[in-house]
Amino acid sequence: MALTPLDIHNKEFSNKWRGYDEDEVNEFLEQIMKDYENLIEENKSLKNELTQTNAQISHFNTIEETLQKSIMTAQEAAEDVRRNSMKESKLIIKEAEKNADRIVNEALSRARQVSLEVEDLKKQSKVFRNRFKMLIEAQLDLVNAEDWDGLLDYELDTEQLQGLTEE
Repeated sequence: MALTPLDIHNKEFSNKWRGYDEDEVNEFLEQIMKDYENLIEENKSLKNELTQTNAQISHFNTIEETLQKSIMTAQEAAEDVRRNSMKESKLIIKEAEKNADRIVNEALSRARQVSLEVEDLKKQSKVFRNRFKMLIEAQLDLVNAEDWDGLLDYELDTEQLQGLTEE
């Protein structure tokens, strides 16, 4: 059991012949008692500080654990966002490629259609040209026909016409 300042204060020594000076011993005990009281108070103060420090450490450890969990959650969320972004970008690329293929196929189809229309128009223009040429040649044949020459040689006697009208 530890000594208390009161134990030191109440300690009495037996007297012996030729012993120590009682006043000096009492003064020394008084000094020891004060120092011991100071040490006890300091010890109490240090224990209180230690308790507070331990409480703070515990509080900070809790905060640290919470922060670590938050960091882990944030990292997981960031990884999820990254994965989702990658999936979404792949889908967008696939959709764009599909649309590009569709547009190219439509353009090729339209080009083929235009090419067929051009060929058809060429054929129609050849047919029209041939028909028109035949029409012009037929008209030219009519103009060049000998019947026209006969018409020019034909003379009518105006007197005969008048006589026919009088009758």
